[in-house]
Amino acid sequence: MAKKGKKVEITSRRRFFTDIAYSAGLATMGGLLWAGYTQKAKSSPLTLRPPAALEEKDFLKLCIKCGLCAEACHNRPSNIDRDTGKPKKSTLKMAKAEDNVTIGTPFFTPRDVPCYMCDDIPCVTVCPSEALDITKVTNKKTGELDFKMMDMGLAVVDSNSCIAFWGIQCDACYRACPLMDKAIKLEYDRNERTGKHAFLKPVVSMYDCTGCGMCENACVTEKAAIFVLPREIALGRPGDHYVKGWDKKDQQRVANRVDKDITTHDKRSAKKPEDYLNRELEY
Repeated sequence: MAKKGKKVEITSRRRFFTDIAYSAGLATMGGLLWAGYTQKAKSSPLTLRPPAALEEKDFLKLCIKCGLCAEACHNRPSNIDRDTGKPKKSTLKMAKAEDNVTIGTPFFTPRDVPCYMCDDIPCVTVCPSEALDITKVTNKKTGELDFKMMDMGLAVVDSNSCIAFWGIQCDACYRACPLMDKAIKLEYDRNERTGKHAFLKPVVSMYDCTGCGMCENACVTEKAAIFVLPREIALGRPGDHYVKGWDKKDQQRVANRVDKDITTHDKRSAKKPEDYLNRELEY
C-alpha cells in the first residue's frame, strides 16, 4: 500500500509540473501572438483617421478607444437610406487585430465607404479626449464648424492607370468631389495621337482636397486610379535644407540655423574633368 501511495504521489507531482509547463507555454504563445498582432497593427503608415485627428503619434496618445466617433458617424441623419429607412455602412470603423491598424482606434477606407463631410462633423464634436481637435475644423472668423477645413489626407492620381489619361472620357472622380472645381479640376489637353480629341485629366489641388475619398470610392477602374494617402506620404519630404521663402513657418524652422550646420555631400571623383576626357582608352 505504501508503494502504491508513493507511486500516486510521484504521478501527481509529474502532472502538476506538466500542467505548469503547459500553462507557461500557452501564456508565452499567447503573449507572442498578441505582440505580433500589436506590432502588425502599428506597422501601417497608410491609415486614414477621422477629420481633425492630431498627428498619428499624438493621436495614439490621446485616443481612449471609446468608439463614440464611430457611433456618431453611424447615427448621423445622412447615413439613413431613404429607400429602406435602414442605416447604410458607416464611414468610421473601430480597428480589429486583422485590420493592420492600431487595435481599437477609428479609421476609414475610402474605397469601401468615404467620408461624407457632414456639416456638423458629429464624429469630432463627441470626442472626449481631444484626439480629434475641434479647433482644426473651426473657422476662426465665424467660430463655426467648417467641413472644408477637414484634412484626412490627399488624393493622388495614378496617371498610368487612370483611363482619362488614355484618352477615354471619364469624369467620375470630378463629379463625385464635394468641392468640385476646387479640390479636383479637369485639365484639357490635346490628344496628339488622334488630332481630334482632347484629354480631360483630373488634377488635385493640395490646398483644397480634404481627403474625404469620395473620388476614390467613385473611380470606375477595378483598382482605384485615384486614391487617398496621408498627406505627409502623398507630398513626401523635400529635405530639411530646402526652405519655402514664402512660408513664414518654414522660415522660422531654420531661423537659428548657422552655416556650420549645413553640410554638402560631394561624391564626385577628385580627378579633374580634363583628366577624364583626355585619358587613354583601355581595350
